[in-house]
Amino acid sequence: MHPAFRNRGHPTVQSHGPALKSKHTFRGVVIHESQPRFKGIVTPPKPAAQAGTAKVRVGREVSGRGGKGVSVITGLPLTAGALEDLATRLKKTCGAGGAVKDGTIEIQGDHRDRLVAELVKLGYDAKRSGG
Repeated sequence: MHPAFRNRGHPTVQSHGPALKSKHTFRGVVIHESQPRFKGIVTPPKPAAQAGTAKVRVGREVSGRGGKGVSVITGLPLTAGALEDLATRLKKTCGAGGAVKDGTIEIQGDHRDRLVAELVKLGYDAKRSGG
């Protein structure tokens, strides 16, 4: 390819630090945090909450499920992998199926009392929500 046509319309980013090349994607240029001119732009991640301080709520929902009720556990400060492990344990405790969706655990059926007891045993400040 002729040099005049290379990177046409895409400005190049020059690095002042180590030899890091910018990576062009279809959405723009990937910013490397180690470059001096980008200091302060990237915000540090927030620390995760402790298990004892989280407000864990166990409720019941039927909306969008054809009248079938599920017990929904919200407010758990866990990663996706830890949520999957906890969901597996709770499903075995209740003897029911379930899933992890959008950071919440859904257990099929109304098992709120049993779930609250199990979560309190595991050290969470779990409370029953709803009617």
